[in-house]
Amino acid sequence: MARWAIDVRPLRLVPYRRLWLGDAVATYGYQFTAVAVPVEMFVLTRSSLWVGLLGLAGLVPLLIFGLWGGAIADAVDRRRLLLVSSLLAWSGTLGLLIQAVLRVGSPTLLLVLVAVQAVGYAVSSPTRTAIIPRLVPADLVPAANTLRFTTGQAGLVFGPLSAGLIFAAWAVPVALPIAYACDAALFSVSLWAVLRLPALPPTEVEPGAVRSVGLRSVVDGLRYLAGTPVLLLSFAVDIVAMVLALPRSLFPEVAAERFGGTAAVGWLYSAIAIGSVLGGLTSGWIGRVRRQGLALVAAVVGWGVAIAAAGLARQLWLTVLLLALAGGADLVSAVFRQSIMLVYAPDRLRGRLQGVNTVVVAGGPRLGDLRAGATAAAFGTGVAWVGGGITAAVLAALLAVVFPALRRYRAQR
Repeated sequence: MARWAIDVRPLRLVPYRRLWLGDAVATYGYQFTAVAVPVEMFVLTRSSLWVGLLGLAGLVPLLIFGLWGGAIADAVDRRRLLLVSSLLAWSGTLGLLIQAVLRVGSPTLLLVLVAVQAVGYAVSSPTRTAIIPRLVPADLVPAANTLRFTTGQAGLVFGPLSAGLIFAAWAVPVALPIAYACDAALFSVSLWAVLRLPALPPTEVEPGAVRSVGLRSVVDGLRYLAGTPVLLLSFAVDIVAMVLALPRSLFPEVAAERFGGTAAVGWLYSAIAIGSVLGGLTSGWIGRVRRQGLALVAAVVGWGVAIAAAGLARQLWLTVLLLALAGGADLVSAVFRQSIMLVYAPDRLRGRLQGVNTVVVAGGPRLGDLRAGATAAAFGTGVAWVGGGITAAVLAALLAVVFPALRRYRAQR
């Protein structure tokens, strides 16, 4: 069992343990806001269009500041940058709390505060991940990534459930400030963890280059990525998986038409995250895999196959089971992609590459929602769901065959 249980050795290292704890608590806490903001927006406007605009308000800052934040992370002390960007995100949460207490009732203000949170996250996310190789040895990077991803997925399962209890117990005007206050209080744990980290100044200087945080720095990072097939292909297969095979925008329609009502929606939305958590808890083998590139490709292919099979299932329990299997494959692919990137890339570029990763991770699922919805409107949910899974599996396999750099990659010792 010890060989299969999740590897917790990185938690023996105090700086990493603090970072992990802060991440876990903050991710759980953010789910209160993730539920409360759409509820408040709909109550104020009675319009799903305004609710949809929340996604745009969050996506645009991520696309812009994700790349720029990564460039800053390569040029300054990462601990200090993480603290400043986290405080910015926290200020957005405090703003949401204050406007809920005062019952301002402004949809535009909600959009602005969501955008402020997104700017803080866009800078802090690549910085937080780029720190990991400075806190743990290279052979523990996969285990460290697995721990973070697993607890993050657990937050995605239990956070919305906890928020749902608040809205079930109190009327919306009372529940909103309670939910925002929970997020603000829990996020303070993350701030404490960052404060306790050691200083993390830049360790490498590009030959003949002056450190900058402008457009040139961003372009240099993109140029490095374009000239590194292993990393470029790891991003490519992730985009394939998320854009072509993510079916979550189909869940409400499928629940109503196939499973007899909206009661099934909660199971469908939580199934992938549940699978990721279970996969993380049984991930002790991940750190022993040397052919990480091949394992990454296999996980993406497995994701596509499991998604397609779930789209064919006609029993709710079977659909949930297959989506959970897909979630386990998603955990494996995410861990190996992050581990390859953190170990393969030089420290001077890790922030910029994590900025690209933030854009991919944030943008891919949103494009996947758009792809699934548009395809379902044109051809039906079956084609959108099953066809997307099969296409993703086939395309990921073809990329590995045609461009062998990724499948030949072996973990560095």
